[in-house]
Amino acid sequence: MNIVVQKFGGTSVSSEKSRNIVANKIIKKYQEGYNVVVVVSAMGRNGEPYATDTLLNMIPSKSVSNREVDLLISCGEIISAVVLTNHICEKGYKAVALTGYQAGILTNDNFGNAEIIDVNPNNIIKHLEKGKIVVVAGFQGSNKSGEITTLGRGGSDITAVALGKALKCSHVEIFTDVDGIMTADPNIVPDAKVLKRMCYSEVYQLAEDGAKIIHPKAVEMAQQSNIPLVIKNTYSDSEGTSIEEVNVNFINNRKELFNEKIITAITYKKGRVQFIISLNDDDSRIDKLMEEITSNNISLDLINFLIDKKIFTIDKKDKDKLVSILEKENFKYEIVENCCKISAIGYKMRGVPGVMARIVKALSKENIQILQTSDSYNTIWCLIKEEDTNRALAALHNEFKLYE
Repeated sequence: MNIVVQKFGGTSVSSEKSRNIVANKIIKKYQEGYNVVVVVSAMGRNGEPYATDTLLNMIPSKSVSNREVDLLISCGEIISAVVLTNHICEKGYKAVALTGYQAGILTNDNFGNAEIIDVNPNNIIKHLEKGKIVVVAGFQGSNKSGEITTLGRGGSDITAVALGKALKCSHVEIFTDVDGIMTADPNIVPDAKVLKRMCYSEVYQLAEDGAKIIHPKAVEMAQQSNIPLVIKNTYSDSEGTSIEEVNVNFINNRKELFNEKIITAITYKKGRVQFIISLNDDDSRIDKLMEEITSNNISLDLINFLIDKKIFTIDKKDKDKLVSILEKENFKYEIVENCCKISAIGYKMRGVPGVMARIVKALSKENIQILQTSDSYNTIWCLIKEEDTNRALAALHNEFKLYE
C-alpha cells in the first residue's frame, strides 16, 4: 500500500477558503495514486471559536483536573477533522474522520503532555482499503483505560509521524504557511532563502532552539524510523524542504544546492535568563541545588560549570522559582535578564576550525556583546541581549553568505 501522511496546521484549516485549498491538495495526492491519511490541528488561533487556546479560556480558573482539560481541548481537532472531511466529501471523494483513539493511538497517562507508546493502524487500513481518505484528529490519543489524552503543544506533528511510522508510509508532508525551512527568520532577515534539503539533526536543532517549523519530537521519531519528511506551503506549489538522513545521495544533492556551506541556518530563542552562581572551592551544596532544580522541573541550558561559579540559562517563566531556591539556600548569584540564544546550525561544522572565531568576529563588528557560548558537533550557541537579536541574525547570515 503506497501511503502518504499529510499534516495541516490550525491556520491551514481556519477558514472555508483555506480548507478548500487543503481539500484540493489532499485530493491531488489521492489522484496521484496514494492512499492518503490526513492529520489536522484545531482551527485557527486564540480568539477563533474552536482554537485550542479559545477552548482553554473557557475554563480560566483551571480548577478541573488535567483529565477534564484534555477532554475539552481534544474537541478542537475533532471538529477540524469532521469539517475537513465534509469538504472532501462535497468534492465527490470518500472520506472518514477519526479521533486519535479511533486511529489506534495509545499513550501513557500523562494528561496534557502524553507520550505515544503504541499505534494500532488496523482501523485506518480498513478505511484505506475501501478507497477512503482518512482524516485524523491530531494532538490526541487515549490511555489503556480509554481516557482521552493530549500530546502537548505541536502534538499534531507527532501524530503525523507516529502514524507514518505505523503505516510504513512513503513520506510525511507537514504543511505550513511558508515555502519551507529557511536560512533565517524572513521577518528579520529579508534575504533569507528556502533550504531544499536538510538532514534530521539540523532540523531537530532548529526546532529545539526556537524555529517554529515542526515539533522536535516529531523529527526525532522520523529519524529513528528513517521516514522522509517534507515541509511544504499550503498556499503555494513550492517543492518545500526535504528532510532525510545523511547519505551519499544527500551529500551530493546538498553540494549542488547549497555550495557546501558550513552553516546551514540560524535561529534564535528569546526569553532566556542567565544565572551566575558563585561558589567556594569546598562548596558541596551544588549537588543538593541541582536536585532541587530538577525536582522543580527547571530546565537548564548553555551550562558552564567552573570551579568557582556555575553559569547557565533558564526560561524566564522559571526565574522567580529559581531565585526562591537560591535565596532559601543563601547562594550568591547574579542575574542577566532579557537574553536571547542565537543558534548557528550545520551538519558539516564538526571538526572544522575557525567557525566560532568567525561568529565572534561578525558579532563584535556590530558591537554585540557575547555573554556566553557553547557548542556541539553541529551547533554553536551564543547568548546575547534580546535587543541585539535582529542585528546578530543579519550579521551571521551575511558572514556565512546564507543568502546565496
